[in-house]
Amino acid sequence: MSLKNKLHELKLKYQGTKTEPLFNAFHTFLYTPNEVTHSGSSIRVVDDLKRTMNTVIMALVPVLIFSMFNAGYQHFLALGEIKKVSGGFFSPEFWSFSNFSVGFVKIIPLVIVSYLVGLGVEFLFAMKKGHEVEEGYLVTGMLVPLIVPVDIPLWMLAIAVIFGVVIGKEVFGGTGMNILNPALTIRAFLFFAYPTWMTGDKVWVNGLVERAKDANLDAISGETILGSLAAGKEYMYSVKEMFYGFIPGSVGETSTLLILLAALFLIFSKIGSWRIMLSAVIGALFMGFIFNQIAPSLEGTKFYNLMAMPYWEHLLLGGFAFGVVFMATDPVTASQTTKGKWIYGFFIGLMSIMIRVFNPAYPEGVMLAILLMNVFAPTIDHIIVGGNIKRRKNRLKTA
Repeated sequence: MSLKNKLHELKLKYQGTKTEPLFNAFHTFLYTPNEVTHSGSSIRVVDDLKRTMNTVIMALVPVLIFSMFNAGYQHFLALGEIKKVSGGFFSPEFWSFSNFSVGFVKIIPLVIVSYLVGLGVEFLFAMKKGHEVEEGYLVTGMLVPLIVPVDIPLWMLAIAVIFGVVIGKEVFGGTGMNILNPALTIRAFLFFAYPTWMTGDKVWVNGLVERAKDANLDAISGETILGSLAAGKEYMYSVKEMFYGFIPGSVGETSTLLILLAALFLIFSKIGSWRIMLSAVIGALFMGFIFNQIAPSLEGTKFYNLMAMPYWEHLLLGGFAFGVVFMATDPVTASQTTKGKWIYGFFIGLMSIMIRVFNPAYPEGVMLAILLMNVFAPTIDHIIVGGNIKRRKNRLKTA
């Protein structure tokens, strides 16, 4: 008997039981369902939720692999055991097995915990409510490990994932019904519940938290560039290092190059909205340029460093690129109308830079900017749709 026939028999066995959603989740993971709608209209398309989620995961895989090398690279660099990369993106001293092994050991457990806990909550809700398990968490489970510090304790991550899935999605009805991006909801919970593990100069590099307990090693620092600027310090990284991603930061947010390639992949596969991405970049450049003009008058203040930084460098730092490409374009929580996408993305970019500059205690603002615009996205679409209806009615009157 073939595996497919055996699975079909098992499906009939579990049909009508509370564990049916659990079995169907594994079954549809292996095979495409042959069920069709029984009433109402339907559209024949080649893509579905599972294919969409898989496409985003494929775009995230290079970022995940790079993050493992960078975690090891920052680890050994902080210890002084290696020197800074002097060559280009493919420098052999960066792509070494020792760097990868350190990053693999630190990051894979984050991925495992994210998926096990998140999918566990999804399965429990599916069995309780009697509905199918959606594939939406496949992407969220990959995003979460990439937007947290490499040294985050696993138990903290597990608690945050439970909060994000339950409060950020399931209470609204599950995938497709949530108003906030689940991955950003998880990160927001971590930031406000455990702030010392999400900010500071010791959390971004593997092992610095433990080594900082030794008074003789207090000089070791893994501070992000934005953190240094917000504290009034200078940073010692070149534009090339910032673009390639050879800098401290959240696990998967450092390499603007790979994120840019992922953006192109998502745009050409028609998964990500290029309007949201482009408008967010325009909004960030606009706000950064305005700050550059007023920075000289504020020299000596705590806002000066971030204001005076060349406006285009904001695109290379922090989680801006990652957030705009993978989270702002979330089709569930983003604006749905064409004009609304331009407005939605522009304000994400604008507010990201504004929060960076005016909140030195939290120089990374893209998370809060996206969550805020998630809330306003339905209002933006409502105004635009209402305006379109009003214009059509006016044309009808004059016809």
